[in-house]
Amino acid sequence: MNIEEVRMSLVNDLEKVNDLKELNDLKVEYLGKKGKITELNQMIKDVPNEEKKEFGQKVNEIRTMFNDIYEEKRQAFEAAILNEKLAKEAIDISLPSKKVKRGSKHPMTRITEEFEDLFVSMGYTVYEGPEIESDENCFQKLNLPKGHPARDAQDTFYLKDEYENFLLRSQTSTAQVRVMEENTEKGPIRVVCPGKVYRRDEDATHSHQFMQIEGLVIDENVSMADLKGTLELFCKKILGEKTKVRFRPSFFPFTEPSVEVDVTCFKCGGKGCPLCKQTGWIEVLGAGMVHPNVLEMSGYDSTKYQGFAFGTGMDRFAMFKYGIPDIRTIYGNDIRFIEQFDKKDGE
Repeated sequence: MNIEEVRMSLVNDLEKVNDLKELNDLKVEYLGKKGKITELNQMIKDVPNEEKKEFGQKVNEIRTMFNDIYEEKRQAFEAAILNEKLAKEAIDISLPSKKVKRGSKHPMTRITEEFEDLFVSMGYTVYEGPEIESDENCFQKLNLPKGHPARDAQDTFYLKDEYENFLLRSQTSTAQVRVMEENTEKGPIRVVCPGKVYRRDEDATHSHQFMQIEGLVIDENVSMADLKGTLELFCKKILGEKTKVRFRPSFFPFTEPSVEVDVTCFKCGGKGCPLCKQTGWIEVLGAGMVHPNVLEMSGYDSTKYQGFAFGTGMDRFAMFKYGIPDIRTIYGNDIRFIEQFDKKDGE
């Protein structure tokens, strides 16, 4: 078969192709190892030298013509296949979609962000410590040595095979120890430490897991007056400007002196109701001046530096703010509970 016969055969065969399979079969027939164009290419060695150039050019022209027509038809066939597939798989977007239930930001997330924003605006930094802590950080370095009776209310979930060494922290005060020890320069500190804590509690107002936020300020010439001013501002910003704050003497091993902080009942405004047990007051947090022993155990000079610390359960503030009667509801993952808080914040 000569060059012209191959050209005519190629044009004729390409016109008859109906689908992508036939087109690929034709490519094998012409460009395969035993293809017609391949055979023409192999014939060059038998052509006289003076005719080799012209013969080779004609073979290349046929090869180029075939490739051009092949590529054009291949794209046309593939486009047709795609269009047919899209037509079969078309989705009627006019059909009504299923209504997707959506919640809103969790009340504990809202409270945490509100607390953090307030304290950051007051010059505090936010520090989050680990939830698994050593007995030393959770108790001993907070002035609660082994055998101290104040441990009874907090001895909690110890890790298996690590009894008396590691446990789930029972208070965010453990973060204070870490902050003081990480401050290698032993200079001023002003931090808040939010996070989960764990205790052996389970009723309408207590949970084995809940959220606390701890505050710590260490500097020279820090006094109880600084603590009082900080907590009055905090309570008024969170619970309302009309909120009154009361300080009562108390005891915490890691602070001296120590105080319990009460606020006027958010429901009755201090007049007395079942929520506040007719007293007009609700206890919200504990606080005090950092005990010298705590400062010394973390490397601070208690004759130069003083500090104050405070801690509160954020769940309790969420219950106050949103009128949640049972703390267990907060952790129930019921979307009917979660979806209402956008509206409540807008009220």
